[in-house]
Amino acid sequence: MSNKTAALGADIAIGVAGPLLVLVLWEALVRGLAVPTYVLPAPSAIAAQVVTDLPLLLGGLGVTLGEAAAGYAIGAAIALALACLFVLAPVLERILLPVLVALNSVPVVAFAPVALLWFGMGPASKIAMVTLAVGFAVFVNAHHGLRAVDESAANLLRSFGAGPLRQMVLLRVPAALPSIMNGLRVAVVRSMIIAIVAEMIGAYKGLGWTIFEATQQVDFLRVWAAIAVASAASMAVYGVVNWLDRRLVFWR
Repeated sequence: MSNKTAALGADIAIGVAGPLLVLVLWEALVRGLAVPTYVLPAPSAIAAQVVTDLPLLLGGLGVTLGEAAAGYAIGAAIALALACLFVLAPVLERILLPVLVALNSVPVVAFAPVALLWFGMGPASKIAMVTLAVGFAVFVNAHHGLRAVDESAANLLRSFGAGPLRQMVLLRVPAALPSIMNGLRVAVVRSMIIAIVAEMIGAYKGLGWTIFEATQQVDFLRVWAAIAVASAASMAVYGVVNWLDRRLVFWR
């Protein structure tokens, strides 16, 4: 077995051991202290509820993942394009950057009424909110990475006749990949959170709607089951982005 395979196995083992330890302690404390289910259910009770409500939860998960993925892709694409544009055209950066900062100085949830008014109760309003939340996280990291290049390397390319666009492709984007991937990792978690919160504010389906509906019905086990499914899905997607990070930024 190669060193890389052994290191990957060790990372997976450590990553699994932490959550398992938390679940074991959680189960023991809830049972030992006889905590009521409506206050904090045991992990075993939550798992049983997940099995019982699996068709409902999987249907809601499909809707939420679709909204989060669409908003994630759109937000990341816009953010990367803006970051490159600002580096290539500093005048636009001076004009538009204050606008972006002003938009993101307000919690994304505050825009929920506007999003619902403009795009309705369907998936479009959730995608718009996820796009806004994801975009700034990716933009900040990408913009920093594109600017933090070795100036001597940029001067060398310039001496060979490379213009700003060619420098962007050959130097700035590859050098910024670690920062870009950091932004994409952070954005994964934000996309799921915003999609679920947006569904709780106004939707017809999705995990957020399931949580809201179960809360209205005082069915706290179903609330925790939906939270558990959402957490598992977020961790899985986060793992995929981490894998892509290892593949694309192999020198780090």
